[in-house]
This record gives sequence, C-alpha cells and structure tokens, in this order.
Amino acid sequence: MPDTFRHSVATAKGASERACLIVDDEPGMRALLRRVMQADGFECHEAGSGEDALRVLATNPVPLVLSDYHMPAMDGAALLQAIQLRAPDTAVVIITATADVQLAVKCLEGGALDYLTKPFAADEVRARVAQAMAKRSLLRENAAYRAQLEARVAEQASQYEELFLASLQSLADALEVKDAYTWGHSTRVSRYAMAIADVLQLPDALRTQLELGSRLHDIGKIGVREAVLNKPGPLTGEEYAHVMEHPVIGWRILSPLLRDMPHALAVVRSHHERFDGEGTPDQLLGPSIPLEARITAVADSFDAMTSGRPYRDGMSVEEAMEELERHAGTQFDPCCVTAFKLALERDHALRPDWNVRRRRELTLVA
Repeated sequence: MPDTFRHSVATAKGASERACLIVDDEPGMRALLRRVMQADGFECHEAGSGEDALRVLATNPVPLVLSDYHMPAMDGAALLQAIQLRAPDTAVVIITATADVQLAVKCLEGGALDYLTKPFAADEVRARVAQAMAKRSLLRENAAYRAQLEARVAEQASQYEELFLASLQSLADALEVKDAYTWGHSTRVSRYAMAIADVLQLPDALRTQLELGSRLHDIGKIGVREAVLNKPGPLTGEEYAHVMEHPVIGWRILSPLLRDMPHALAVVRSHHERFDGEGTPDQLLGPSIPLEARITAVADSFDAMTSGRPYRDGMSVEEAMEELERHAGTQFDPCCVTAFKLALERDHALRPDWNVRRRRELTLVA
C-alpha cells in the first residue's frame, strides 16, 4: 500500500486544489465538516480512521486533510507523521476536543499547518483552512525556488569544474610545448590508460580520476630545467635524478586543487613506482602501489618507448610490448601489462601513427 500511495502522490499535481479529506471516527462530525467544506467549494472525501485515510489518499490524493486527533488505533499524530513521510506538501489541519496548548504545539512541530478546537464555528473552519492553504502555497513556492536555485548552483559548479579541468589540461599542453619530442604525450598516455581500464572494467568513478591523473601525470616537469628536459643526448645520473623529482613536484602543485580526487593525485605521485619496490618517490611495493598508478606506468612507458628521441628512433609496437612483458613483475604490474596487450589485440588502444614523425618544428608566420 505505501508504494501505491507514493505513486498517487506523484500524480497529485493533477488533483483539484479544492479537494479535501475529512478524517474522524464520528460520522456526525464528518457530516458537519463536509457541509462546511462543500459550501466553500471543496470536493470532500471521508475516512473513519487513520488507516482508512491512507487507503483513500492512495487513490485520491488531495491538497488538504482535516483530521481528528483522538482516534482509535492510529491517532491524528500518527496519521500526520505518515502523511509527512509520503506527501509532505499536503496541508494537514488537526482537530482536537480540548484546548491543550502542548498538544497544539506538538501537532504544529509535527508538520500540521493549523489546528481547530471543538466545538467550532463554520467561519472559524473556513479561516483555519484558508490560512493552512496559504501556508501550503508559500511552502511549495519556497521549495520550488530552492530546487531551481540548487539546479542553478549545480550547473554553475559543473561549469566551474569544466573550466578548472580545462585550465589544468592547458597547463599540461603548455608544458609539452617545452619538449618538442614528446608533443601529445599526455593525451596518448591517457588513451592507453583508459584502454587498460576498459579491459579491467574499472568503475566509472575511478575511470574519471584515472583519465585526469594520466593527462596530468607529468605536470611536475614544469619544475625541471629546460636544458635537461630538451637535452639532445642521454641524461647523466644527476640529470636523471633531477627529472625524477617531477612526480613529487606535480603532486605538490595539484594537491590543493584536487583534494576531492585522490586517485588522480595518486597517478601523479606514483606513476614511477616499480612493482618490485625499487621505484620512486616512495618505494611502494606491488599492490601497495595504487592501481591507477600501475596502469599509468604501463601506458607511460609504452608511449616513451614508441616515441622517437634525437638520439634514438621509437620502438615498434611489438618491440615495446615485448619490453613490457619482459619487465612484468619487476617494473610493471603483470595484470596491467596483460590488460594492455589484450587492448592492443582487440584494437581498443590507439596505436602510434608512424606516418607522423615524433619531432615537430614550430614555425612562426610573420
């Protein structure tokens, strides 16, 4: 019966605003109230108990309920509570036989919009009903305004988030301009990482953060000296150590901005951890490395191997895949390597375009 009641509430907007339900275990009192309400233009339904009232409301939702307080089984307070749970925008006027101030306060605190004390005059009923319906109208207008305002706030928050993420991506793209040999690296790494996520069937919430983290994984290279970043030959030990500071630098830059995206931050900080615990910066071992970072490590290394540098050509897809498999269990998570291999075999991962040379020249047109 509650499900039926909720369904009827969903269609209550189509119900007449001049309809009411009179609830009282005394037929004479129901008849008296019916005459008053009908004279005021209301269509009236009746119920002799709280249980009957809920059954009537299940098929005949109304904007107004006039209910006696003292009834057997389910009294007016219990009925009021049930109506509040199922149809909170229904105006309820409680009728009591005694002028009990505490009882009236209890009813108002429970959600009643007004109350009547027996015996009452017809004009008093009309005045209380008019006041209750006016309160109901105001409450509904306020609720509609709040809902509209919340929708606008949510829309603006979404727009701000999109602009914020776009700004971060622009920063990552600007960083890659510094290194002409890895142009588009973050985008490719993100695509490879998402292909692995597809095979592993990661949940959407984690996928969203993985995509962002993999796009921003090298953001810390903004703190790497350009002379080292663009060096035309192999790096020295000191230079390599300097480059490998970028995960922590990136993590420090993004931590205040991505407090609510811990998985994205984990990618930035931990994508150079090794499965055997010999990585950087925290020497995490095996499964203690966040999954999103293990995925990005495979994607990052694959793109690095297939991208050409001034001092070497990029590997073929097959050669790079063999390298990943050779180091599975030491440098890389074997499950992530296997997932990436499946993604390539199923054409879920975008393969490197060998028709486009990795090195790009920027030409200024006067």
